[in-house]
Amino acid sequence: MFSYCTDPSTLEGLTWLSCYLTTGKHLAFFASFATVLVLLAITAPIALAFGFAGATASRSRILPIQWIGKGYTAIVRGVPDIVFFMFFVIALDQAFEYLRHKAKCPDWSEPIRQGNDFVVCAQAKLPLSTSPQWVHETYGFALAVLTFSIVFGAFAANVLFGAMKAVPRAQLETAEAYGMSTRQTFWRILVPQMWVYALPGLSNLWMILIKATPLLFLLGVEDIVYWARELGAMKNPKFSDYPHPNWHAFYFFGLLVFYLMLTSVSERVFKRITARLSHGQATAAGEAQRKAAK
Repeated sequence: MFSYCTDPSTLEGLTWLSCYLTTGKHLAFFASFATVLVLLAITAPIALAFGFAGATASRSRILPIQWIGKGYTAIVRGVPDIVFFMFFVIALDQAFEYLRHKAKCPDWSEPIRQGNDFVVCAQAKLPLSTSPQWVHETYGFALAVLTFSIVFGAFAANVLFGAMKAVPRAQLETAEAYGMSTRQTFWRILVPQMWVYALPGLSNLWMILIKATPLLFLLGVEDIVYWARELGAMKNPKFSDYPHPNWHAFYFFGLLVFYLMLTSVSERVFKRITARLSHGQATAAGEAQRKAAK
């Protein structure tokens, strides 16, 4: 990065540290913080969409749809996250390759399952072996986003389903008495009011999602935990231009500060959203606002 970093063995003090912190691996480490933030920004709305779909299906009057919604919520919530992440990503990846294999290599005569190996034709590989590195990284990240969304979507579905049931039935009956259709009552009365009841649970779910981002390391994504382990390990002069003892404590302390700052900002944002949604509502939060205004 700097011109004086040509020969690290001649450096010491802050000069050495400035060169050490601007190596290619450290720049990748700093970029991995953005990876976590991008994951959260993409996963949260997708998981909420899964949750809304699951909650809507769970309250459907059509039994098969209701079973799908409740089954999705119960099954995913009942499986430990780490087991789901370790199994589902592999199964999903193989499912995509299997479908591509059937479409692109119909004349393939060998079995796809060969012992413990899953073998498909070269054209069906995802990504292709000839694809650039960024394609492989993007594909792995996309699988991670989908997996996070499905897992946390099930929890969101449970929260939203409870919030829908918490909306007073009298308001729904009043809307129907005024001639609103079932669809109009759902979108104009139920959905706008349910967020007040769902927000506490969704805020807790957001915090859990933040704490779950280190699972990216298990999915093969080079996230902040991966780089903290890689860079913090002891380096000796034989294998590194910047030898140092075991610095895991420093790197993981940095991750601690990052996550505490992220959760602190999240709490403040959710407090403002709660205050905004509770304004004028017949809830405990809305009543507290009315008393404070007197």
